[in-house]
Amino acid sequence: MSLDGSLMDPNVPGMMTPMRLRHELAYDAPPADVLAMIGDPLFWDRVGKANDVISWTPTVGTEAGTVRVVIDEEQRTAGVPSFAKKIVGESTRVIITQVWRGQEASYEIETPGKPTHVHGTATLSENGTGSVLVYDLEVKASVPLIGGKLEKLVVDLTKEGFDKEQAVGAAWLAGEGR
Repeated sequence: MSLDGSLMDPNVPGMMTPMRLRHELAYDAPPADVLAMIGDPLFWDRVGKANDVISWTPTVGTEAGTVRVVIDEEQRTAGVPSFAKKIVGESTRVIITQVWRGQEASYEIETPGKPTHVHGTATLSENGTGSVLVYDLEVKASVPLIGGKLEKLVVDLTKEGFDKEQAVGAAWLAGEGR
C-alpha cells in the first residue's frame, strides 16, 4: 500500500493500479431511443447546462457504422479540495470522447496538461422495459503521493456528472426539454 492508501501494482515496483469506476444509468426507453439521444448534440448541450460547465462544444459525427461523440468543455473547479486545486487551477479543460459501434463504445476523458486520464467502455443493453447504460472505466492520476486521493476525487466528480447526465436523459426520453 502506498502512502496515500491506494493499492500498488504488484507487477511494477512503485506503480499504483488505476482506480476502477463502474456506474449504471437506467432509462425507461429502449436502447434504440437511448442511442438516438446519445447521437444528438442538443442532448449534450442540455447535459453541459446541467453540469454547470463554463463552456462546452458537443460534436457528433457518423462514419462507417460508428457514432463519434466529442464534448470539449471547460469545467469549474470551485469546491475542489486544496490538494487538487494546486493541480487543476481555477478551471480545467476536459475532452470526453465516445465512439459507439452498435450498443458498445470506447470512452475516454482527457484533461490536457493535467495528470489525470480516464478510459474504458460504455455498454447499452435492454433491461426489462427500458435500458441500462453501464460505464466501466479506469481512472489514473500520475502524481506522486496524492495520486490515489486525486483518482478518488475524479471518480466522485465523474459519478456526479453521470448522475446529471441520467437525469437529463430521463427527461429527454420523456419528451421534456427538447
